[in-house]
Amino acid sequence: MTQTSLEDLRVRVGQEISLSDWITVTQEMVNQFADATGDHQFIHVDPERAAQTPFGGPIAHGFLTLSLLAGRFRTQGSFPQLEGTRMVVNYGLNRVRFITPVPVGSRLRNRAVLLNVEDGSGYAQLTVANTIELEGAPKPAATAETLMRVYL
Repeated sequence: MTQTSLEDLRVRVGQEISLSDWITVTQEMVNQFADATGDHQFIHVDPERAAQTPFGGPIAHGFLTLSLLAGRFRTQGSFPQLEGTRMVVNYGLNRVRFITPVPVGSRLRNRAVLLNVEDGSGYAQLTVANTIELEGAPKPAATAETLMRVYL
């Protein structure tokens, strides 16, 4: 993880700021997400029944894929750590799309492009365009803009 300042990020608006490591989506991850959310739809948690669907096997929840933006893609990748800040919190999402189903056993990574840095009272708000890539697929698994508040 690289260290950078908020001022350094300001000059990188429009540029890629992070490309995460690949993460393998396991059945255990899917089952744990199902338990946490109560979403036990068979296409996620029943490999035998899911094999009979057009997906050919279990797929990850779209919201599981999206939730990786909150932690795994940032902690296991190259997302910059901001110097001189008290904390960074998730503020919201814009333009979320689940484009390609994510089969269990496949690998994902996130490509993050900084869209905007906006100053607030005691914080700066970052808008980041995320493309969650599915290894070997022509289209991404998902896209989403994340809003993060960086408290100074």
